[in-house]
Amino acid sequence: MKIVSFSDAVGERVGVLLDRGVVFDLTSGIRMYDAAVKRISRPIPNTIAGMVNEGLFDVGLFHEVVEFAEKHNLTDLLAVDEFKLNPPIKSPPKIIALGLNYSTHARESGRPIPQEPIIFQKASSCVIGPEDKILIKPKFGRVDPEVELAVVIGKTARDVPRDRAYEFILGYTVMNDVTARDIQRHDFELSQPWFRSKSMDTFGPMGPCILTKDEVEEPVALNLELKVNWEIRQSDNTANLIFDIPYLVEFISDMMTLEPCSIISTGTPEGIAPIYPGDVIEATVEKIGTLRNYVEEYREG
Repeated sequence: MKIVSFSDAVGERVGVLLDRGVVFDLTSGIRMYDAAVKRISRPIPNTIAGMVNEGLFDVGLFHEVVEFAEKHNLTDLLAVDEFKLNPPIKSPPKIIALGLNYSTHARESGRPIPQEPIIFQKASSCVIGPEDKILIKPKFGRVDPEVELAVVIGKTARDVPRDRAYEFILGYTVMNDVTARDIQRHDFELSQPWFRSKSMDTFGPMGPCILTKDEVEEPVALNLELKVNWEIRQSDNTANLIFDIPYLVEFISDMMTLEPCSIISTGTPEGIAPIYPGDVIEATVEKIGTLRNYVEEYREG
């Protein structure tokens, strides 16, 4: 299932993104189902993070609700065709990203292939959703987009062995790890972390949905692609990750607790190049979908 956070005139809710380009209003559907079946008997959150934290992010339950709606002719009532997609997780507890996790990107960056994962953090405040604007200040210098497969953690992960990693995964989404490249290079020279070059406001586009893990075979091997103004810049497959997803969950959770709705952004392949105000960025991961954003110059006020 493709689970989304969306807003319309009624407000923010959780939905299932359907193939015909509409959203099934899952929040309202669960409330109707609960009133009829009396299975849940507690408030239904209107965000994905709320559902995760309340233990209601349950693919089996979601299928039951859709089947209930179909059986009682509620499908059209719960279908929304005019909506705004929000980032699936607006304020992740952590965004842990990977540097140089494709050998092609390491080579184009002039750096050796890492012997252990290179991890860094992005500020949660950088997150934006589909169709939102990436804002660039002229003083940032060169800015690059980076398409990445992102892992969404579903339950508290601490000291997780790699053979149990998938038990702790909620699903997958698309992350555009926007980077202020000139600032990053300057920080390299000073032996400083990558944090500021990766964490500017709007430098964390995420979406368009969370693809539930039952929809993806293990090990995860998905094509990913980045287009700027409809021209392909990056193209690869997650099968080529240097450090795969189970290893990353083990490696990171050995050092720090990954709370529910934390994000692991698994790294980008070769093809980095600058973007400019006026550009259209499309980051696509197979089965999940396309995350589209627009570049604008930041203007105060």
